[in-house]
Amino acid sequence: MSPRRIAVYCASSETIPDLYRQAAYEFGRLMASAGVGLVYGGGRVGLMGEVAAGALEAGGEVIGVITYNLQRREVGHGALSELIKVKTMRERKMMMAALAEGFVALPGGFGTWDELIEVATLAIVGEHAFPMGLLNTEGYWDPFLAFIRHSERLGFTRPMHASMLRVEPDPARLLARMQAPGEDMASWLEEAGL
Repeated sequence: MSPRRIAVYCASSETIPDLYRQAAYEFGRLMASAGVGLVYGGGRVGLMGEVAAGALEAGGEVIGVITYNLQRREVGHGALSELIKVKTMRERKMMMAALAEGFVALPGGFGTWDELIEVATLAIVGEHAFPMGLLNTEGYWDPFLAFIRHSERLGFTRPMHASMLRVEPDPARLLARMQAPGEDMASWLEEAGL
């Protein structure tokens, strides 16, 4: 089943090269054009601001989830469909996951990595069966994917876990794979015995 909303995890840094910004904007625009709502961290800066701008300018639903602390630092977006404020980063992650039916990580730092690892872990233990993907702009995720393969070779990661992420460098191809019915997590979980 195609997700109605996708949670997008991505960077809030303002020092990111333009090509990453363009890919984030395009992914947001494509989501909105396909009728897929965006759930994200609620910021107006970095790739967060770009993915939201792309979705908003294409007339899409954009739900931001932000902590009161980050809102006070004036990084919250002021023109969203809805901005949900929570106390902690843990609550933020839980709320974003509860609102979404798919998860995509764009390039990002520690926060993005944390969010990605958490939703992947939840899939591994059978707590969700939603599609997960990486927008691999300019090979950003290549070292991470190499580390997963390294972990698999050493027996720390099961081969089926290493293959659960849909990885594409192109925003349109990634969105198409996120919506592909033959690639649902339910069949992956069944194969994994969960």
